Amino acid sequence: MTSHTASEIPRADPFALFDEWFALARENEPNDANAMALATATPTGAPSVRMVLLKGHGADVAEGGGFTFYTNAQSRKGEEIRTNMQAALLFHWKSLRRQIRIEGPLHQVSDAVADAYFHSRSRDSQLGAVASDQSRPMADRSVFVQRFAAAEARFAGGEVERPRHWTGFCLTPAAFEFWLDRPNRLHDRRRFERRTGADAASWADTLLYP
Repeated sequence: MTSHTASEIPRADPFALFDEWFALARENEPNDANAMALATATPTGAPSVRMVLLKGHGADVAEGGGFTFYTNAQSRKGEEIRTNMQAALLFHWKSLRRQIRIEGPLHQVSDAVADAYFHSRSRDSQLGAVASDQSRPMADRSVFVQRFAAAEARFAGGEVERPRHWTGFCLTPAAFEFWLDRPNRLHDRRRFERRTGADAASWADTLLYP
């Protein structure tokens, strides 16, 4: 599916270009086209990375625009985010031979936004979030199963209450980088960086050597 024309990655609004590539991924990727690597770091600069799912995106999405994911804020990534509100995302669509890197500051979504997404999930996923001390040591899996059963009994017949530590974060892009595979490692790369000051609504873009 790789083209060999001279201008495969065009000058464009990076949000619009992301939408175009993401739509193509949803048509072609067999599983989880919205999966992305999320890289965070401790205050001392020690990095960590894991896969999460994109749950909202766009220049005009709730909470000021960007790329939104949800997590237990008491997990390792949640604690790293709370102490260093910067992150990087990577989408890699192997079947399309394309990647997008996105970097920028994070902010926590409002309680109303977190509640709305939490209650859009399956009931078992909601109960799992209540039962899990994400990233904490667990003596035996049976403990988690018992906690899930306890949560199920606690909320039987009623709405599952979102744990206050289960929330969402939104990355507001300061930079995008689009990568397209070409034969013989002659790849295409284009980087977009948000301008500052009076031009903050626009983007500078640059082609990069692969």
